[in-house]
Amino acid sequence: MTTDAFTHLDSFIFSAEEGGFSAAARRLGMTPAGVSKNVARLEASLGVRLFQRSTRRLRLTEEGAQFLAAVGEPWHRIQDAMAVLREGAGHPSGLLRVALAPAVGRMHFVPMLDAFHAAYPDVLPDLHFENRQVDLIAEGFDVAIGGGVELTQGLVARELARVRVIAVAAPAYLARRGMPQHPDELAAHDAIGRRAIRNGRLQSWTLRTDDGREAAAELNPVAVLDDPEAMASAAATGLGLTLLPVPHAGPRLASGELVRILPDWYADTGPLFIYYSSRRLLPAKTRVFVDFVVERFRSLGLASAFTA
Repeated sequence: MTTDAFTHLDSFIFSAEEGGFSAAARRLGMTPAGVSKNVARLEASLGVRLFQRSTRRLRLTEEGAQFLAAVGEPWHRIQDAMAVLREGAGHPSGLLRVALAPAVGRMHFVPMLDAFHAAYPDVLPDLHFENRQVDLIAEGFDVAIGGGVELTQGLVARELARVRVIAVAAPAYLARRGMPQHPDELAAHDAIGRRAIRNGRLQSWTLRTDDGREAAAELNPVAVLDDPEAMASAAATGLGLTLLPVPHAGPRLASGELVRILPDWYADTGPLFIYYSSRRLLPAKTRVFVDFVVERFRSLGLASAFTA
Protein backbone atom coordinates (compact mmCIF):
# COMPACT_ATOMS: atom_id res chain seq x y z
CA MET A 1 0.00 0.00 0.00
CA THR A 2 1.37 3.42 -0.95
CA THR A 3 1.85 6.35 1.42
CA ASP A 4 -0.95 8.18 -0.41
CA ALA A 5 -3.31 5.28 0.21
CA PHE A 6 -2.54 5.42 3.94
CA THR A 7 -3.25 9.14 3.98
CA HIS A 8 -6.48 8.74 2.03
CA LEU A 9 -7.73 6.03 4.40
CA ASP A 10 -6.86 8.18 7.40
CA SER A 11 -8.83 11.07 5.98
CA PHE A 12 -11.86 8.91 5.18
CA ILE A 13 -11.99 7.06 8.52
CA PHE A 14 -11.49 10.14 10.68
CA SER A 15 -14.01 12.14 8.66
CA ALA A 16 -16.57 9.36 9.07
CA GLU A 17 -15.92 9.04 12.81
CA GLU A 18 -15.95 12.78 13.43
CA GLY A 19 -18.82 13.60 11.09
CA GLY A 20 -16.95 16.28 9.19
CA PHE A 21 -13.75 17.30 7.45
CA SER A 22 -12.88 20.08 9.94
CA ALA A 23 -12.92 17.80 12.99
CA ALA A 24 -10.96 15.15 11.11
CA ALA A 25 -8.43 17.77 10.07
CA ARG A 26 -7.83 18.75 13.71
CA ARG A 27 -7.07 15.15 14.64
CA LEU A 28 -4.81 14.64 11.63
CA GLY A 29 -3.01 17.97 11.78
CA MET A 30 -4.18 18.91 8.30
CA THR A 31 -6.44 21.51 6.71
CA PRO A 32 -10.11 20.68 6.04
CA ALA A 33 -9.48 21.24 2.34
CA GLY A 34 -6.63 18.73 2.42
CA VAL A 35 -8.80 16.10 4.09
CA SER A 36 -11.60 16.71 1.58
CA LYS A 37 -9.19 16.28 -1.35
CA ASN A 38 -7.84 13.03 0.10
CA VAL A 39 -11.36 11.63 0.45
CA ALA A 40 -12.19 12.70 -3.11
CA ARG A 41 -9.08 10.91 -4.40
CA LEU A 42 -10.04 7.76 -2.48
CA GLU A 43 -13.54 7.91 -3.97
CA ALA A 44 -12.05 8.32 -7.44
CA SER A 45 -9.74 5.33 -6.97
CA LEU A 46 -12.59 3.15 -5.70
CA GLY A 47 -15.11 4.39 -8.25
CA VAL A 48 -17.82 5.02 -5.63
CA ARG A 49 -19.09 7.96 -3.62
CA LEU A 50 -18.38 7.47 0.10
CA PHE A 51 -20.07 10.61 1.47
CA GLN A 52 -23.14 12.68 0.72
CA ARG A 53 -21.93 16.25 1.14
CA SER A 54 -23.93 19.35 2.02
CA THR A 55 -23.07 22.74 3.48
CA ARG A 56 -24.15 21.55 6.96
CA ARG A 57 -23.65 17.81 7.13
CA LEU A 58 -21.43 15.01 5.95
CA ARG A 59 -23.19 11.66 5.64
CA LEU A 60 -21.90 8.25 4.69
CA THR A 61 -23.47 6.70 1.63
CA GLU A 62 -24.51 3.06 1.83
CA GLU A 63 -21.23 2.11 0.15
CA GLY A 64 -19.32 4.39 2.52
CA ALA A 65 -20.91 2.78 5.59
CA GLN A 66 -20.06 -0.69 4.28
CA PHE A 67 -16.49 0.37 3.58
CA LEU A 68 -16.06 1.92 7.04
CA ALA A 69 -17.39 -1.25 8.71
CA ALA A 70 -14.87 -3.30 6.76
CA VAL A 71 -11.75 -1.17 7.20
CA GLY A 72 -12.24 1.02 10.29
CA GLU A 73 -11.36 -1.36 13.11
CA PRO A 74 -8.54 -3.18 11.25
CA TRP A 75 -7.05 0.18 10.30
CA HIS A 76 -7.01 1.35 13.93
CA ARG A 77 -5.33 -1.90 14.95
CA ILE A 78 -2.64 -1.39 12.32
CA GLN A 79 -2.06 2.16 13.53
CA ASP A 80 -1.90 1.00 17.15
CA ALA A 81 0.65 -1.66 16.25
CA MET A 82 2.78 0.85 14.37
CA ALA A 83 2.58 3.36 17.25
CA VAL A 84 3.64 0.73 19.77
CA LEU A 85 6.62 -0.25 17.65
CA ARG A 86 7.63 3.39 17.20
CA GLU A 87 7.30 4.12 20.92
CA GLY A 88 8.89 0.87 22.05
CA ALA A 89 6.64 -2.05 22.91
CA GLY A 90 8.90 -3.33 25.67
CA HIS A 91 10.69 -0.17 26.77
CA PRO A 92 8.55 2.64 28.22
CA SER A 93 9.59 5.95 26.69
CA GLY A 94 8.29 9.18 25.21
CA LEU A 95 5.94 12.00 26.09
CA LEU A 96 2.97 10.99 28.26
CA ARG A 97 0.10 13.52 28.24
CA VAL A 98 -1.97 13.35 31.43
CA ALA A 99 -5.07 15.40 32.26
CA LEU A 100 -5.99 15.58 35.94
CA ALA A 101 -8.03 17.59 38.41
CA PRO A 102 -5.87 20.44 39.80
CA ALA A 103 -6.11 19.93 43.58
CA VAL A 104 -6.04 16.15 43.41
CA GLY A 105 -3.12 16.35 41.00
CA ARG A 106 -1.08 18.66 43.19
CA MET A 107 -1.75 16.77 46.42
CA HIS A 108 -1.50 13.17 45.27
CA PHE A 109 0.09 12.83 41.83
CA VAL A 110 2.86 15.41 41.79
CA PRO A 111 4.42 13.72 44.86
CA MET A 112 4.54 10.46 42.85
CA LEU A 113 6.64 11.93 40.04
CA ASP A 114 10.01 11.39 41.69
CA ALA A 115 9.42 7.66 42.22
CA PHE A 116 7.93 7.29 38.73
CA HIS A 117 10.92 9.03 37.14
CA ALA A 118 13.31 6.80 39.06
CA ALA A 119 11.52 3.71 37.73
CA TYR A 120 10.92 4.97 34.16
CA PRO A 121 13.45 7.70 33.35
CA ASP A 122 12.69 7.68 29.62
CA VAL A 123 9.00 8.58 30.07
CA LEU A 124 8.29 12.31 30.17
CA PRO A 125 5.03 13.05 32.05
CA ASP A 126 3.30 16.13 30.64
CA LEU A 127 0.67 17.05 33.24
CA HIS A 128 -2.32 19.24 32.33
CA PHE A 129 -4.28 20.46 35.37
CA GLU A 130 -7.85 20.68 34.08
CA ASN A 131 -10.93 21.61 36.12
CA ARG A 132 -13.19 20.14 33.45
CA GLN A 133 -14.10 16.85 31.82
CA VAL A 134 -11.69 16.33 28.95
CA ASP A 135 -12.27 14.30 25.79
CA LEU A 136 -9.28 12.02 26.21
CA ILE A 137 -9.14 10.67 22.68
CA ALA A 138 -10.13 13.80 20.73
CA GLU A 139 -7.73 16.01 22.72
CA GLY A 140 -4.82 13.60 22.43
CA PHE A 141 -4.32 12.67 26.08
CA ASP A 142 -2.79 9.31 26.98
CA VAL A 143 -4.35 9.26 30.46
CA ALA A 144 -6.96 11.24 32.37
CA ILE A 145 -7.51 11.19 36.14
CA GLY A 146 -10.77 12.44 37.59
CA GLY A 147 -14.44 11.57 37.63
CA GLY A 148 -17.57 11.82 35.57
CA VAL A 149 -15.97 11.23 32.16
CA GLU A 150 -18.42 9.50 29.84
CA LEU A 151 -17.20 6.01 29.01
CA THR A 152 -17.50 6.15 25.25
CA GLN A 153 -16.26 3.41 22.96
CA GLY A 154 -12.49 3.20 23.15
CA LEU A 155 -12.10 4.14 26.84
CA VAL A 156 -11.30 2.08 29.93
CA ALA A 157 -11.68 3.30 33.52
CA ARG A 158 -10.02 1.81 36.63
CA GLU A 159 -11.30 2.98 39.99
CA LEU A 160 -8.76 4.58 42.33
CA ALA A 161 -10.97 5.80 45.18
CA ARG A 162 -14.48 6.71 46.25
CA VAL A 163 -14.94 10.44 46.80
CA ARG A 164 -17.17 11.96 49.48
CA VAL A 165 -18.50 15.49 49.83
CA ILE A 166 -18.75 16.97 53.33
CA ALA A 167 -20.13 20.17 54.89
CA VAL A 168 -17.60 22.68 56.24
CA ALA A 169 -17.42 26.25 57.51
CA ALA A 170 -14.87 28.62 59.04
CA PRO A 171 -14.71 28.87 62.86
CA ALA A 172 -15.49 32.60 62.60
CA TYR A 173 -18.65 31.91 60.63
CA LEU A 174 -19.83 29.28 63.11
CA ALA A 175 -19.11 31.62 66.03
CA ARG A 176 -21.30 34.21 64.33
CA ARG A 177 -24.13 32.02 63.05
CA GLY A 178 -24.03 28.85 65.13
CA MET A 179 -23.43 25.18 64.32
CA PRO A 180 -26.11 23.37 62.26
CA GLN A 181 -27.23 20.12 63.87
CA HIS A 182 -29.17 18.61 60.94
CA PRO A 183 -29.17 19.02 57.14
CA ASP A 184 -32.62 20.63 57.39
CA GLU A 185 -30.95 23.62 59.09
CA LEU A 186 -28.57 24.36 56.19
CA ALA A 187 -31.16 26.45 54.33
CA ALA A 188 -31.15 29.00 57.17
CA HIS A 189 -27.42 29.67 56.65
CA ASP A 190 -25.39 31.63 54.13
CA ALA A 191 -23.81 29.17 51.71
CA ILE A 192 -21.28 28.97 48.91
CA GLY A 193 -22.82 27.01 46.06
CA ARG A 194 -21.16 25.13 43.24
CA ARG A 195 -22.04 25.45 39.57
CA ALA A 196 -22.21 22.06 37.88
CA ILE A 197 -19.72 21.68 35.03
CA ARG A 198 -22.07 19.79 32.72
CA ASN A 199 -25.15 22.02 32.77
CA GLY A 200 -24.12 25.23 34.57
CA ARG A 201 -26.83 24.83 37.20
CA LEU A 202 -26.48 24.99 40.96
CA GLN A 203 -25.23 21.62 42.17
CA SER A 204 -27.65 19.81 44.48
CA TRP A 205 -26.67 17.14 46.99
CA THR A 206 -28.38 14.39 48.95
CA LEU A 207 -26.63 13.81 52.25
CA ARG A 208 -26.66 10.40 53.91
CA THR A 209 -25.30 8.60 56.96
CA ASP A 210 -23.76 5.18 57.36
CA ASP A 211 -26.89 3.96 59.15
CA GLY A 212 -29.08 4.71 56.11
CA ARG A 213 -30.60 8.12 56.83
CA GLU A 214 -30.92 10.58 53.94
CA ALA A 215 -31.73 14.29 53.66
CA ALA A 216 -31.58 16.87 50.88
CA ALA A 217 -29.01 19.62 51.36
CA GLU A 218 -30.99 22.79 50.59
CA LEU A 219 -28.55 25.69 50.34
CA ASN A 220 -29.12 29.44 50.36
CA PRO A 221 -26.13 30.64 48.33
CA VAL A 222 -24.60 34.07 48.73
CA ALA A 223 -22.09 33.17 46.00
CA VAL A 224 -21.84 30.46 43.34
CA LEU A 225 -18.45 29.23 42.10
CA ASP A 226 -17.36 26.47 39.73
CA ASP A 227 -14.01 25.62 41.33
CA PRO A 228 -13.83 23.68 44.64
CA GLU A 229 -10.48 25.22 45.55
CA ALA A 230 -11.99 28.70 45.24
CA MET A 231 -14.98 27.53 47.27
CA ALA A 232 -12.66 26.33 50.03
CA SER A 233 -10.88 29.70 50.05
CA ALA A 234 -14.18 31.58 50.19
CA ALA A 235 -15.44 29.42 53.04
CA ALA A 236 -12.20 30.00 54.96
CA THR A 237 -12.85 33.76 54.90
CA GLY A 238 -16.13 33.20 56.76
CA LEU A 239 -18.39 34.00 53.81
CA GLY A 240 -20.60 30.99 54.48
CA LEU A 241 -20.72 27.24 54.83
CA THR A 242 -20.22 24.97 51.83
CA LEU A 243 -20.08 21.36 50.63
CA LEU A 244 -16.64 20.26 49.44
CA PRO A 245 -15.04 17.05 48.18
CA VAL A 246 -12.82 15.64 50.93
CA PRO A 247 -9.55 16.19 48.98
CA HIS A 248 -10.29 19.92 48.78
CA ALA A 249 -11.49 20.24 52.37
CA GLY A 250 -8.76 18.11 53.95
CA PRO A 251 -5.81 20.55 54.05
CA ARG A 252 -7.92 23.37 55.49
CA LEU A 253 -9.50 21.06 58.06
CA ALA A 254 -6.00 20.01 59.12
CA SER A 255 -4.88 23.65 59.43
CA GLY A 256 -7.98 24.68 61.35
CA GLU A 257 -9.13 27.17 58.71
CA LEU A 258 -12.28 25.09 58.26
CA VAL A 259 -14.32 22.92 60.60
CA ARG A 260 -16.44 19.97 59.55
CA ILE A 261 -20.13 20.37 60.35
CA LEU A 262 -22.71 17.57 60.40
CA PRO A 263 -19.88 15.04 60.89
CA ASP A 264 -22.13 11.99 60.43
CA TRP A 265 -23.44 13.20 57.08
CA TYR A 266 -21.83 13.07 53.62
CA ALA A 267 -22.68 12.84 49.93
CA ASP A 268 -21.22 10.43 47.40
CA THR A 269 -19.84 12.22 44.37
CA GLY A 270 -18.77 9.07 42.56
CA PRO A 271 -15.42 7.33 42.10
CA LEU A 272 -12.08 8.82 41.14
CA PHE A 273 -10.97 6.98 38.01
CA ILE A 274 -7.88 6.69 35.89
CA TYR A 275 -8.97 6.63 32.23
CA TYR A 276 -7.02 5.41 29.22
CA SER A 277 -7.52 4.00 25.74
CA SER A 278 -8.93 0.49 25.41
CA ARG A 279 -6.81 -0.32 22.40
CA ARG A 280 -5.27 -3.76 22.60
CA LEU A 281 -1.70 -2.71 21.94
CA LEU A 282 -1.34 -0.08 24.64
CA PRO A 283 1.96 1.84 24.48
CA ALA A 284 4.36 0.77 27.20
CA LYS A 285 4.58 4.31 28.62
CA THR A 286 0.81 4.35 29.22
CA ARG A 287 0.65 0.82 30.59
CA VAL A 288 3.40 1.36 33.18
CA PHE A 289 1.99 4.72 34.29
CA VAL A 290 -1.50 3.29 34.87
CA ASP A 291 -0.11 0.29 36.75
CA PHE A 292 2.18 2.54 38.80
CA VAL A 293 -0.65 4.86 39.88
CA VAL A 294 -3.02 2.01 40.76
CA GLU A 295 -0.32 0.28 42.82
CA ARG A 296 0.65 3.49 44.64
CA PHE A 297 -2.96 4.12 45.59
CA ARG A 298 -3.17 0.59 46.97
CA SER A 299 0.18 0.44 48.75
CA LEU A 300 -0.03 3.90 50.29
CA GLY A 301 -3.71 3.66 51.23
CA LEU A 302 -4.47 6.88 49.36
CA ALA A 303 -8.13 5.97 48.82
CA SER A 304 -8.83 6.81 52.48
CA ALA A 305 -7.84 10.45 51.82
CA PHE A 306 -10.98 10.84 49.69
CA THR A 307 -13.53 9.56 52.21
CA ALA A 308 -12.31 10.76 55.62
